[in-house]
Amino acid sequence: MRDVQPTASHFIDGRYVEDVAGQSILSIFPAKNVVIASLHSATPSIIEAALASAVRAQREWGALKPVLRGRVLRKAADIIRARNQELSEIETLDTGKPIQETLVADAASGADALEYFAGLAATMTGETMPVGDGDFVYTIREPLGVCVGIGAWNYPTQIACWKAAPALAAGNSMIFKPSELTPLGALKLAEILIEAGAPPGLFNVVQGYGDVGAALVTDPRVAKVSLTGSVPTGKKVYAAAAAGVKHVTMELGGKSPLIIFDDADLDSAVSAAINANFYSSGQVCSNGTRVFVHDAIRPAFLKRLVARTATAIIGDPLDAATQVGPLVSEAQRNKVLGFIETGKAEGARLLIGGRVPPSQNEGFYVEPTVFADVTDDMTIAREEIFGPVMAVLGFADEADVIARANATEFGLAAGVFTADLARAHRVIARLEAGTCWINTYNITPVEAPFGGVKLSGVGRENSRAALDHYSQIKSVYVASNPVAAAY
Repeated sequence: MRDVQPTASHFIDGRYVEDVAGQSILSIFPAKNVVIASLHSATPSIIEAALASAVRAQREWGALKPVLRGRVLRKAADIIRARNQELSEIETLDTGKPIQETLVADAASGADALEYFAGLAATMTGETMPVGDGDFVYTIREPLGVCVGIGAWNYPTQIACWKAAPALAAGNSMIFKPSELTPLGALKLAEILIEAGAPPGLFNVVQGYGDVGAALVTDPRVAKVSLTGSVPTGKKVYAAAAAGVKHVTMELGGKSPLIIFDDADLDSAVSAAINANFYSSGQVCSNGTRVFVHDAIRPAFLKRLVARTATAIIGDPLDAATQVGPLVSEAQRNKVLGFIETGKAEGARLLIGGRVPPSQNEGFYVEPTVFADVTDDMTIAREEIFGPVMAVLGFADEADVIARANATEFGLAAGVFTADLARAHRVIARLEAGTCWINTYNITPVEAPFGGVKLSGVGRENSRAALDHYSQIKSVYVASNPVAAAY
């Protein structure tokens, strides 16, 4: 097993720093329930150092030609790709996700974001608007200042890059607080950005629990907060940011619908349902965990789904053959097992899974689980489980399934499978979700905006749209004529 103990807990002003007075943070390898790194939560002096250096670095960085900022981000992307194996192993040890996933979906995705926004950095230009008589208005797009990113534990490195790339491209600095469950990946990103030529203090990493996040969010030097996390956490952070009238991006949870019509390609639909529920052991915010299957094909769909799910390879996530790894923590496993018991008690029919695999009792594993005969009022159809639990519901009518799909406080994602593209576009247009797919699911290229509606969040990550959330417009009126006054 790779040694992943970092030099120190925090990365501030271009170097590792430590304050052992901070509360202990342990990184645990979820497959074996063993400690792989020991860190400390940020103390007030650590937080102050991070803020002071971020303010200073932002002034230097924001004054650079945008093309030079892009050059640094592009170099960082190249370094990440060159070290993808090492970074993926660290991500697997920190999260428990299979190495076959982290090699393609984590650091590699982060590199894509850095490269994409590197290319956009020099395109953030203003506009000129003639207003008559030779007068005109021009606009300047300016950075916000110091941004705070708060990450989740399911995609720690990817999330750090998704937030840092547009923020830095727009001329901001960032202080990033990883989840206390997965503290390691962001430190490597901070190292790499310095190596790529970023000024010290531009991207600082501070470890900590909720109190550290609260201290950062409420500091008057912070202009923007971007959170990936649960709805309850998002509400608290949003409220704290609102007290200071700060810019916010909230990428929160979901209970997303995946609707499969009777003319869908059955094998593709089953594949999408598997990916939308069991990839990363179900720990994906946009997962399609309410799978609505047309009554005409539901028996065939369930038969094929169960047969394929039974072949999933559950095991050591460092083994390239493993397809399903553990959940991130014992608490998360117990939460998921509790939802499974509730599903059975409320009358859902358990078709497969639902247990801790007998051969994997050291770590925090739960078998891929499929429930049939689920109704809309059941707990497993209403609440976000964040584990490998699929709820299959039946439907017969298009209008009815749209209404049921929308009958949730969430609105992060949605998917439709059908051979009728007119129906696909019609249904997608009526679904209340920010990120949608037709005949696929959970594909999130950096070129496409990502985010939700309703309680699933505000703002968008990725794509050119993200730059709007990390910059502000200054409007300048230029007069060409004498100024008149009434007296």
